[in-house]
Amino acid sequence: MIDSHTHLDVCEPPEHELVASARAAGLTRMLTVGTDPGSCAAALAAAERFEDVYAAVGCHPNVAGLLDEAQLREQAAHPRCVAIGETGLDYYRDRAPRDLQQRAFEAQIEIARELDRPLVIHTREAAADTLATLLEHADGVRVLLHCFSLPEHVDECVEAGYWFSFAGNVTYPKSAALAAAAAVVPLERLLVETDAPYLTPQSRRSSRNQPAYVVETAAFVAAARGISYDELEAVLEHNAASLFGW
Repeated sequence: MIDSHTHLDVCEPPEHELVASARAAGLTRMLTVGTDPGSCAAALAAAERFEDVYAAVGCHPNVAGLLDEAQLREQAAHPRCVAIGETGLDYYRDRAPRDLQQRAFEAQIEIARELDRPLVIHTREAAADTLATLLEHADGVRVLLHCFSLPEHVDECVEAGYWFSFAGNVTYPKSAALAAAAAVVPLERLLVETDAPYLTPQSRRSSRNQPAYVVETAAFVAAARGISYDELEAVLEHNAASLFGW
């Protein structure tokens, strides 16, 4: 099993315990994701320490003003970096001006293109602008919709050739539309994630999330698709290797 999106630097307990628990749960690969210069450095350091951890580096829209393109390119050149992001647009918190978010988003699309890395997308209450930006600027870039949250746009995202990663919120009773999307997106473009320490699966809602818990999200998605866990596990491991090249 894989976890296509986690944040080891802000999870509990310490990283070595998180990785050990993930291994015990059957995980073979984890992608820990940076959202600003400091957390990108932490992600790369974790990827250096653990052979089954890889890094993504990016500038989250909430801190778009921190984007240093030269520094991000340098971090992205690290051999353990396999993706750019998370980047995108966030109109829910609006912690950065929208024009600044847009510029940072477009800049990271270009970095992903230049370095031939997949692009990890964060979008919250900004679906129309996010999809319009991708349509205009990301042609030829492999796009991963992290913590997929756009079930009303699933058909156009499938048509665009994007990848879909489902997090623990797909298991929530009120997330029927997400569960329906998880059942129909192309199997060859499907991934699962924790987004730990956030979005803990329903059965563990009283706990902070961690990579080991991705197996519960995967079990839910397998049931939604009417296939066995083992079948889905093999597909997800193949998909992640294909996308990230690990």
